[in-house]
Amino acid sequence: MAPLQRTRTRRLAYATAALTAGLVASAALASGPGYAVGAGVGDPPAPTPTAPTAVVAPVAPERPVAPAAPTTAGPTSPATPTATPSKEPGGPAFGAYLDYGPRGVARISELSRWLGGADLRVAHTYLPGDRWSNIEGLPGFLDTWADWRADEDDRLFVLNVPMLERNEENVSDAEVRIELRRGAAGDFDQHFRTLAERLVDLDAPDTVIVLGWEMNGMTYTHRCGPDPEAWKKYWNRIVTTMRAVPGQKFRFDFAPNRGRDAIPWTQCYPGDDTVDIIGMDSYDQPRGQSFDEAVSEPYGLQAHVDFAKAHGKPISYPEWGLFRNGDNPTYMKRMLAWMDEHKPLYNTLTDYCPHGVWQCGDNPKASEIYRAALFGRTDTTPLPKPTDPAPTAPTPVPKPTPLNPPNCSPLELGDWVEYWLGGKLCLRFDWWSRHR
Repeated sequence: MAPLQRTRTRRLAYATAALTAGLVASAALASGPGYAVGAGVGDPPAPTPTAPTAVVAPVAPERPVAPAAPTTAGPTSPATPTATPSKEPGGPAFGAYLDYGPRGVARISELSRWLGGADLRVAHTYLPGDRWSNIEGLPGFLDTWADWRADEDDRLFVLNVPMLERNEENVSDAEVRIELRRGAAGDFDQHFRTLAERLVDLDAPDTVIVLGWEMNGMTYTHRCGPDPEAWKKYWNRIVTTMRAVPGQKFRFDFAPNRGRDAIPWTQCYPGDDTVDIIGMDSYDQPRGQSFDEAVSEPYGLQAHVDFAKAHGKPISYPEWGLFRNGDNPTYMKRMLAWMDEHKPLYNTLTDYCPHGVWQCGDNPKASEIYRAALFGRTDTTPLPKPTDPAPTAPTPVPKPTPLNPPNCSPLELGDWVEYWLGGKLCLRFDWWSRHR
C-alpha cells in the first residue's frame, strides 16, 4: 500500500513577494504621500519610511493562514498534565511559531501576556526556500531574531534552513536526486558558509539549525526519499561547512515528520557526529488517529524517544499542533503531558490555523487546555494538578477598528503586496495643498 501522505504546504517564497511589494510601494509613494490603515494591537511598530508622510501598519499574511484575533476565553478547567517540567538549565524551553518576520518576534511578548506572563524562551522562524540568496539569510531578515536572542542568556533561537532552493515547487524525484548529489559533491557549500558567517556576525552563533526538516515526506525539494545516501552525505557536508566558520556554536536538529510517511526517517539519519538534537514534527493526523496510535505507530512518538535515547541525543518538537481532527483538546492535553514526561530540549507550537490556539480561533477547547497548562509557567513552575484551581486570566485587550485618515483613499494592492508593505497603502489627495 502506498505510504500515507502527511505533508502540508506552508512555506512560500517571501523574498519574491517582498521585491514586488517594494516596487509597488515605490511607485505609489512617487504619486504622493500615503498612509496605511488597519493597525492591530500587539503588532510591532512599522519601520520609518523615507517619505515623511507615508506610514504603514502590519497585517497578517495570506499564507500561513491569516491569524484570527487571539482567543479571548480564559482557562475554565484545570489542566491535566501533572509531570514536573524539564530541568534543562534555565527551565523548560517552549515557544511558538508566530510569523516569519519581525512580527513573529513582537508577538512573543503578546503570547506571553495571554499566558499570564509565562516565560517563552524559544523564538522560531524559517528561511524562505525559493532561492539561494534567501537560504543564505538575506541581510536584514535575521536581525530582529538575533537581537531577541541576545537580550537574555537562556533564550533559544530556532531556525529552519532548507537544503535546496525551489523548495516548494514540486520538483521531480529525478531532479531532486541530481540536486542532492550536487550538494553531496560540494556544489552548494558557499551558501551555507555565508549563512553561518551571517549568524555569527549577528551574535547568534548558538542558533539551533533545523536543517532539511520533514525530509521523510513528499512536500519539499530537500526530501530524502529520491536518494537517501546522497541526502545523508549532503547533510554531513552542510554541517561540516557551517561548523568550520570561526565562532560558531550551532546545534543541528534532525526533525522528520512523525510516522513513516514516504520513507522511514531512520533511513535518512546522517549519523551521530553531525546531529546534535533528534526532533520530530508531530501534528494531529491522520483523521481518526488516537493519541495512543500516534505514540505506538511505526516511527511514531515512542520510536522517536527510543531512537534518541539509543543515540544519546536530546529530543525536540520544532513543529506540533492540531491538523486533521478539528478542535481536539484530547490531543492537546496528551501532547503537553507527553512533552512534560519526556522533557524535550525545546518545543514550539505552530500557531496559525488550523494548527494553533492563540492566533487561530477555530480551536477554543484546545486553546483552553493549552492556556491553562502553561499559564504563568516559568522554569520552576510545574503544570497545575487536576485538583488545582485554574489560574485567573488577564482581561483581554480588544483590537481597535481600523480607521481611514481623512482625504485618504486605500489602494487595493493584493494580500501579498500588503503583507510586505505592512498594511494597506492609503493615498492622500490633499498633499498638494500642504506644499503650496
